Amino acid sequence: MESLSNLLRRFSGISVMALVGESGTGKSFKSKLLAQKYGIDAIIDDGLLIQNDKILGGRSAKTEKTYMGAVRVALFDDKEHRDEIARILKKSHIKKILLLGTSEKMVVKIATRLQLPPPSKIIKIEDIATREEIDKAIRSRQIEGKHVIPVPAIEIKRNYSQIFYDSIKVFFSKPAMLFSRKKGAAGKTFEKSVVTPEFSKKGRVSISEAALTQMTMHCVQEFDPNIRVKKFSIRTNARGYRLVITIDVPFGKQLTGEIYKLQQYIVDNIEKYTGILIEEVSIVIDKISGTDKIKKY
Repeated sequence: MESLSNLLRRFSGISVMALVGESGTGKSFKSKLLAQKYGIDAIIDDGLLIQNDKILGGRSAKTEKTYMGAVRVALFDDKEHRDEIARILKKSHIKKILLLGTSEKMVVKIATRLQLPPPSKIIKIEDIATREEIDKAIRSRQIEGKHVIPVPAIEIKRNYSQIFYDSIKVFFSKPAMLFSRKKGAAGKTFEKSVVTPEFSKKGRVSISEAALTQMTMHCVQEFDPNIRVKKFSIRTNARGYRLVITIDVPFGKQLTGEIYKLQQYIVDNIEKYTGILIEEVSIVIDKISGTDKIKKY
């Protein structure tokens, strides 16, 4: 079997783009139109590889029973999952691919895990959807728990009948096709499937602050038992978590490069074992030896 390093070399001709936006803002709904504008062959959306209205491979995050499980699938946390997609990409001779994610960090992580080049262009959902369209998508997600998968109903019924809810056909007339530059361009009809995942019915499940605090403390102690955590705070948004850690560093500790390594160690381990996204880790050094000088990284 060909190694992933060899597959990566074969991917040198692939062009990667990304569409980002907070969860439930209508990325999947708009993805087909965006792909048409840029002549994109395939879409990666919530763990699935989609081409020409067909699911080529992967597994849908929508089938997971918990929100955390869905995030891990969407991020291709499982090695077999991402290796499967890498092999299919090689055989399919795909030249352009669109990645969907909630943040730039997420789509870059997906590209890395699939052995793809980083996105050459990242588009925000606000750039291609009106405020009214975004608000409508958010209401549908929050109130009704509805999610969209950008493939026809027959594909979802064949693969994921347990979560299938309905299908919708959307006709984009010439004025509505914002991306069309061809004079006299005709409209086009896209079929999409509406699904209701188990985790959506139960509500969003997120990691508790207590559990995240304990995991972070453990990471710091594992990295260097001599570093003492004095204060820890968490900020959350739809994109992920931002951590601020205040520490005391022992006398004689070499700081050059170590703080960055500690930041990466915390991010890598928490993301690996939980599937959540850590947007930022800020480290504040409150005390070095007997001094009270504060430094922030």
